[in-house]
Amino acid sequence: MNFVNLFKIALKALSNNKMRGFLTMLGIIIGVAAVITMLAIGQGSKKSIQMEISEMGSNMIMIMPGAYMRGGVRSSSSDMESLKLADFSSIEASCPHVTFISPIVQSSAQAIYGANNTPTSIYGVNQDYLEIRSYKVGDGDIFTDQDIRTAAKVCVVGKTIVDNLFPDGENPVGKVIRFGSIPFRIIGVLESKGYNSMGMDQDDVILAPYTTIQKRILAINHIQQIVCAATSEADTEVAISEITEVLRTNHKIKAGDDDNFNIRSQEEMASMMNSVTSMMTILLAAVAGISLVVGGIGIMNIMYVSVTERTREIGLRMSIGAKGRDILAQFLIESILISVTGGIIGVLFGAVAAYLVQLIGNFPVSVQMWTVVLAFAVCTLTGIFFGWYPAKKASNLDPIEALRYE
Repeated sequence: MNFVNLFKIALKALSNNKMRGFLTMLGIIIGVAAVITMLAIGQGSKKSIQMEISEMGSNMIMIMPGAYMRGGVRSSSSDMESLKLADFSSIEASCPHVTFISPIVQSSAQAIYGANNTPTSIYGVNQDYLEIRSYKVGDGDIFTDQDIRTAAKVCVVGKTIVDNLFPDGENPVGKVIRFGSIPFRIIGVLESKGYNSMGMDQDDVILAPYTTIQKRILAINHIQQIVCAATSEADTEVAISEITEVLRTNHKIKAGDDDNFNIRSQEEMASMMNSVTSMMTILLAAVAGISLVVGGIGIMNIMYVSVTERTREIGLRMSIGAKGRDILAQFLIESILISVTGGIIGVLFGAVAAYLVQLIGNFPVSVQMWTVVLAFAVCTLTGIFFGWYPAKKASNLDPIEALRYE
């Protein structure tokens, strides 16, 4: 018996029990839809994080104080004062693979204008910080080298600060706000960047000359962090090596001793975040895949019932010349048809569900072609795996015994 005839017989058998066939498909539909949706959420999260890191600068390098041991007690890195302006100057002068570099000092307090106030953070930086973090001034201008030398009380603010302190739409440029008790004149407003993938508002920020924050707010002479950009993403490791050598020399660290600073790159963060999202995607897909197994068990159960109901039909076919492999192929085709049809419907439902997650939950999703191909492959394998044993049982029936079956 040829394949076309077997396919027609399988279709007829399924059409005779439409409701039973649909209910059997339901497990596969739910399983595939769940897998597609979960993988779309996982892939969407990964793409969102990669885009966010790219926006921040894939070649960005962060230098922070490191924890150290003193008298058997490990001190927190936040208590360290190991980074100095001399380190910033040495890196700027001695590291050819570093293009932009900025010191960072930071403080948190209430920003106040008239009767309006908002809790926020102020970052003491230089002009390179905007290039490193891909900020742009939309209105006004950035502070100058002269402002940094004189520790001028000027600042550039983000859109969230403007919305909270100037809710009436008043132009903030030229206005004086207070950060804590220190007055700052706004000389520029940053273009909006919105929220990043971590849910942090990138517009809730005030930028000022680092010397101003050091002297007038924190009263310190060290810096809390240095951020810089390598000449390219490919040169990041070379830049880190150059920075490490400069800082070890500046801090007089002997060979074999631990560094009293930490260097992190966006590449490391990207690798770590990709590992986390990949793990999350696999976990979500594995949980969703359980419903596929349940659907497969449903297919096996229905195929057993079908074999029992059609025992006389099987005996009749075998008595007129059908071979065991023909009976095996017939029931396998029925099983695969159920699973693949359920898979097609499941892919459609999964794509719609992913779209609704993005629309309603405002969550990044990405339905990729390989996930659809994977779903179809799994559906086909499910149909073969769970349909094989009932089909094999049908093909092994004795024709005479089958014809006597009531």
